[in-house]
Amino acid sequence: MKRFAALIDRLIYTRSRNTKLALIVDYLKHTPDPDRGWAIAALTESLDFPAVKSAMVRALLATRVDEELFRLSRHFVGDTAETAALLWPEPNKGTGPTRFAERSRGARSGNRMGSETPPSSLSVGQAVDALSAATRSDAPAILASLLDRLDADGRYALLKLALGGMRVGVSARLAKQAFAQAFAVPVDDVEELWHAIPPPYGPLFAWGEGRAPRPDLADVAFFRPFMLAHPLAEESVDLADYAAEWKWDGIRVQIVRGGGGGETRIYSRGGEEISAAFPELLSAFDQEAVIDGELLVRGEVQGGPETQGGAASFNALQQRLGRKTVSKKMLADYPAFVRVYDLLGIDGNDLRGLPWTERRRQLEAFVPRLAASHFDLSELIDAKDFADLAERRAGARDAAIEGVMLKRRDAPYVAGRRAGLWYKWKRDPLVADCVMMYAQRGNGRRASFYSDYSFGCWSDEGELLPVGKAYSGFTDEELKWLDKFVRDHTLNRFGPVREVEKSLVLEVAFDSIHTSKRHKSGLAMRFPRISRIRRDKPAEEADRIATLRAMVT
Repeated sequence: MKRFAALIDRLIYTRSRNTKLALIVDYLKHTPDPDRGWAIAALTESLDFPAVKSAMVRALLATRVDEELFRLSRHFVGDTAETAALLWPEPNKGTGPTRFAERSRGARSGNRMGSETPPSSLSVGQAVDALSAATRSDAPAILASLLDRLDADGRYALLKLALGGMRVGVSARLAKQAFAQAFAVPVDDVEELWHAIPPPYGPLFAWGEGRAPRPDLADVAFFRPFMLAHPLAEESVDLADYAAEWKWDGIRVQIVRGGGGGETRIYSRGGEEISAAFPELLSAFDQEAVIDGELLVRGEVQGGPETQGGAASFNALQQRLGRKTVSKKMLADYPAFVRVYDLLGIDGNDLRGLPWTERRRQLEAFVPRLAASHFDLSELIDAKDFADLAERRAGARDAAIEGVMLKRRDAPYVAGRRAGLWYKWKRDPLVADCVMMYAQRGNGRRASFYSDYSFGCWSDEGELLPVGKAYSGFTDEELKWLDKFVRDHTLNRFGPVREVEKSLVLEVAFDSIHTSKRHKSGLAMRFPRISRIRRDKPAEEADRIATLRAMVT
């Protein structure tokens, strides 16, 4: 646990991607199994301990520490795991404001007060075994016994392992690249094997270190890394070289059926299996093949003759995402389907090395073999030239369209983003002037800043109604200014949330806006971000709800 805690600590305090990569490479090379496997699973949010949740940790801490002290400390620190790690009493030592202040001064700086009490030996694997075996009734006692064996560093690492939400700037892709670099193996191979082998990835490490052959995936419906697109930098490409199709606003998925048992799986773009949330697609996909497409929910045909239509907005799809079980009512109210983009394999043959034109030819022949109720083919845009394509893109206001995709006709299907092969040309964002209403502290390096802002627009009756929340789009200097504004103009406090004086106008960019029963305004923005701070504009001149309602697609 000590080595894992040191890794987390160093990852937190570096913003350099290359440095993070080097730290993980070193850890993988010098840490034994199964600790390194469990650690990398924790860093990539691949672990879940159902019996250990934040509420349980807070309740457990209340048995050792004054509740008001924890509440005030949590507000100051901004992270439950770190607060609990610092406040948890050392064996034979007290706790309280003085102890918390002493620990805080060294806690995140590499000079922890935990050094006063050397921790007993506890490996990451032992911690995982204990947490995995915990039930809701005995989890508090098990976690307490583990925390008692560790110093502040170890407690923080243990709680992050147990609760997730590492927030150390390590993506799954970075972890896979670190593995490939550590053991000098192709990252594309790592990507395929990663999702087919569960943590702690014993066969993967055995292959990487040359102790065993590459694991055989013949009987596994395994994940293939997605091909991704670069944003279109120049507003011109030759349509003789590139094919164009609509970029639909759902979630990118891969459906795989294969292996000896005829297993079918659905993967998200990040390789997470989401099969359980879409049982109707599993049963409808009866071909031994691998497809790449957009997961959507059926809706009214929109957009007229310019677009394929038939899909509802992303807001409807959200009702189906993240569910472990799906009711009959949910299946009926939000019927899912896949708009198929590409064919990666069929009848045991890998098509990824073929040019797009050949894969498209086979795709057009393949899609009719699928149930039309759950699958359709993403149509190409028949544009005369780039100017014609630009005009069609500008006029497409279908609720489920994000923009246009451009795919080089002779390109194979390769993992990741490769220059010059695929481009995405998103629609210009919508913009509205909104008034800041509430602010909340961020997490990680933003824990000491009010960086999450809720904003609203005016109703016809002159009431300011919330329409969205954003925590991106501004520079570090702008964040400092916004944080000071919140502190200087606070009207009320509601736990971690501050209500502010309704005087600051924020120009908010967003991809689309939809009706919503969850918000008093009846509206919800898609991907809102702060595009400008309008210090020059009076709050009463911010946009009206009616203006936003007219943007609903």
